[in-house]
Amino acid sequence: MNETIKSIKERRSIRKYKENKISKEILEELVDCARLAPSARNAQPCDFIIITKKETMKKIGEIIPNGPFIESANACIVIFGDSLNHHLIEDGSASTENILVAAQSLGIGACWVAGYNRTYNNKAKEILGIPGDKALVAFIPLGYPDEIPGKRNTRSLKEIVHWEKY
Repeated sequence: MNETIKSIKERRSIRKYKENKISKEILEELVDCARLAPSARNAQPCDFIIITKKETMKKIGEIIPNGPFIESANACIVIFGDSLNHHLIEDGSASTENILVAAQSLGIGACWVAGYNRTYNNKAKEILGIPGDKALVAFIPLGYPDEIPGKRNTRSLKEIVHWEKY
């Protein structure tokens, strides 16, 4: 099986991490993969913050419902961008997926945590120094996995594929 397809098929949300640090080079490589994601009209509206300080990840985890696990991550990449860009969500989601697949291919666990239009946005932007004219898209806590997730529960291809029309 092709390595890219293998990474996509094996990727799972990981919320428990070993204490091993992720190198600066790997974190930059993940953001490099994110910046290469497609964007509408090549606008490239996304910016990224790489968080490695535990106290910052703790603050972020405390304001996000179901987010306390973020504190145990080795790093967290935050995706945000120009709130006036009409394709920010699509472009930011493409960047997010690139990070998730690239992390999987490097043996790093990750979890997509929603960021867009959430009640905690203003507080998160304040913690991270993100200007008011920017919109959050996603938080991606990262670390070497310290869990083996259960079986994936997904619909079969027969349930979702429709040829020519519904």
